[in-house]
Amino acid sequence: MVFDANLQEQPAPAWFDRSWWQARNALRATGGGRGGGVAFLDSPVGACVLRHYRRGGWMAPLLGDRYVWNGQNRSRGFAEFRLLAELYVRGLPVPAPIAARYRRWGPYYTADLITRAIENAKTLAEIIVAERFDAGMAEQVGALVARFHAAGVDHADLNAHNILVAEGGLRLIDFDRGEIRVTGTAWKLANLARLKRSFLKVGACNHDEAALDREIWTPLMRAYEQAFGAGQ
Repeated sequence: MVFDANLQEQPAPAWFDRSWWQARNALRATGGGRGGGVAFLDSPVGACVLRHYRRGGWMAPLLGDRYVWNGQNRSRGFAEFRLLAELYVRGLPVPAPIAARYRRWGPYYTADLITRAIENAKTLAEIIVAERFDAGMAEQVGALVARFHAAGVDHADLNAHNILVAEGGLRLIDFDRGEIRVTGTAWKLANLARLKRSFLKVGACNHDEAALDREIWTPLMRAYEQAFGAGQ
């Protein structure tokens, strides 16, 4: 287990057990994330989010929440904890990492991560479904993505569900498999293409790509280019 050494209370292994929180009436809610692997907690260090890593895609039915063991430093939870800690120190709008752990099961392992909750936030996907996604919000999203790209941050799953709209601005969450890159443009373009596909999938502009380009994507990219240039 790894954790933030500056916390006023050291996390215990039990913190990764939902039933432990539930027995203390500290489990706010569950759901969200892949396979419902997210739980919202009232912890001794404040409101937190507990995420149990689960596979997606065609591997999900085969391995579920198990990953092939390739060493402690490459375990999903530890890697994301380290990345979040680095981004948080840099002042980027990400949730503060609290603790992470892995559990070995022969050639496999399972992983968990606890981060500080971003209170009173909605996902951008929820904003889109509520038909409140406009050019102004698109510009904020473009500037947010540019800020991370200017810092060399490659988000492996940039989509409308991983952008939070909160008091004080937007936040980016879920950095599983994310990394910091020194150079390159292909990964930035891939991030943006993935984000655009997610907008259409969620239902932005009634799934009309031409309308999305005109009403959302054009202002988003204009703000992205301006912010990216300023961040270099």
